[in-house]
Amino acid sequence: MCELFGFSGERKTDITGYLKEFFSHSEKHPHGYGIMYGDDRQTFKEPLKAADSDTLPAIIDSLGGQKNALAHIRFATVGSIDINNCHPFTGYDISGREWTMIHNGTIYTGGETYKYFKVQRGSTDSERLFLAFIDMMNARLSQGALSERERFTLVNDFIVENSPRNKLNLIFYDGEIMYVHKNFKNTLFSKHTDGGMMFSTVPLDNDGWVPLPMAQVVAYKNGKALYRGQRHKGEFIPNLEYITALDAMHI
Repeated sequence: MCELFGFSGERKTDITGYLKEFFSHSEKHPHGYGIMYGDDRQTFKEPLKAADSDTLPAIIDSLGGQKNALAHIRFATVGSIDINNCHPFTGYDISGREWTMIHNGTIYTGGETYKYFKVQRGSTDSERLFLAFIDMMNARLSQGALSERERFTLVNDFIVENSPRNKLNLIFYDGEIMYVHKNFKNTLFSKHTDGGMMFSTVPLDNDGWVPLPMAQVVAYKNGKALYRGQRHKGEFIPNLEYITALDAMHI
């Protein structure tokens, strides 16, 4: 199981302490890491344990205040240990909007995602899901521009459609809005800080973390909830085989 981190800020905020705590979890998630940061949305990732990186500490120490940020640490379940399998995944739709995604989970029923095996750079189900998302967005944009609300509806519908029988904890960011979703119990939490809203797979301190709503897409802008989708029925309920695999990973 991977871990996710996200921050949607009301203003630029120092989140370095939270990031250091988050990346310290890489001892149990040693197969790569990535971070999106800065006004220009720089992305840096390496296919190694975050705690072993010579570069990451310097990035975190030089961050300064952040308005929006994403981070990911990987425990490989699908795909090899390779930089192309590290999150975040980024891509542009035909309107020129840049999308970024981090995912914690497994796509067991891939549907339309299987056709991306031959074109993806890496070998993860997460990347295939992201490619399917960009194609979905482009198909709709080819019919005309989207309002902010219409953009949310498309993201929400895509997540709802792909949730049944899949573990789909993820965060999308489109340069303005952060879309957050979980469908597996006790695997994504939120915290309202002085500077905005923070998200993490596990609480990063002992103060103020609450479970994110189950099976519901929530969109945040400037640190505040902007849109909420309807609760859906695609909650991921692990079977005995899945639980046994988690035990073997010591998760």
